[in-house]
Order: sequence, then C-alpha cells, then structure tokens
Amino acid sequence: MSHPVSYAPARAPLPDHEQKQAALSYLNEAWAEARHDGVDGDCLAQASLFAAFAELVGTYGEDAVAKFVEGFPGRIRNGEFSVDISRQ
Repeated sequence: MSHPVSYAPARAPLPDHEQKQAALSYLNEAWAEARHDGVDGDCLAQASLFAAFAELVGTYGEDAVAKFVEGFPGRIRNGEFSVDISRQ
C-alpha cells in the first residue's frame, strides 16, 4: 500500500546576517552541552576550528581558505576575537 508523500512548503532562506546569528546560537548550545558533559574548552575550540576549516576548504578550496586566514594574525592582535569580560 502506498501512502501519499506530503512536503511542507520550503521556507524562504533567511538573510545572511540572520543565518549567521542562528548558526552562532546553535553552536553556543552545542558548546554548552559539550562543556556540561565534561569536554575541555581547548578540545572544543580545536575541533570546532578543524570542522570549520574543513567545511570552508570543501566549499572554496585550499588556496582560497589559505588566503582568507592570512589576515587572522592582525585581526587577532587587534582584538577582533576577544571577548571583554567585565570584572567587579
């Protein structure tokens, strides 16, 4: 017996900035869950970087990604990735 297949209408893609916000939210949730389960933050960071670079290389290729990361030292030194923690 065959059942009809129903598909929900596809949503229109979110604008790029909204996709990035949603992605960051998912990653923060996964990160918090892994930390709760005892995974070390440094291990999470290294695994996250590996997964991110593997995805970028798969999408854009090694040369493009290598060129992209050439600017990282300056961006890191300029505090672009630093999170200010207010201390009282």
